[in-house]
Amino acid sequence: MPNLEMIDVAARLGMAVLVGAVLGINRDLHHKPAGLRTHGLVSLGSATVIVVALSTVGTDANALSRVIQGLVTGVGFIGAGVILHHDAEHRVAGLTTAASIWVAAALGVACGSGHWIIALFALALTLAVLVFGGPVEQALERRFRPKAGSEPPNPNP
Repeated sequence: MPNLEMIDVAARLGMAVLVGAVLGINRDLHHKPAGLRTHGLVSLGSATVIVVALSTVGTDANALSRVIQGLVTGVGFIGAGVILHHDAEHRVAGLTTAASIWVAAALGVACGSGHWIIALFALALTLAVLVFGGPVEQALERRFRPKAGSEPPNPNP
């Protein structure tokens, strides 16, 4: 695939921006530090790297694997920038946003390599986790976490 048509390149990069931006909208709606622009750009950057790699090395699996490995590692540093540790409250914030940035990079890789169905399916699953994961976590915590001041049940009655 050394010579990608310009329309194919535009479609791959455009789709990458779109899927990344959709994730970012979810993060914006939850008032998180990385939103539409960050996710869209991470996805676009990932797709651009993959399109360039495909245009340069073709479908050499080893070369593409190294490009993807470097990309995934590098994006991890961006995600790490949104993780905050609150010592006084004994909690960590930003992990979901960091994970969504990492997924945006993976979506960019899928778009850049022309795997539309994988990108759309992964986007749908990611949105499902972002939209429904919080309420499910809260319901499970209410159900299984002991109330403040109550003793846990004795395992050996």
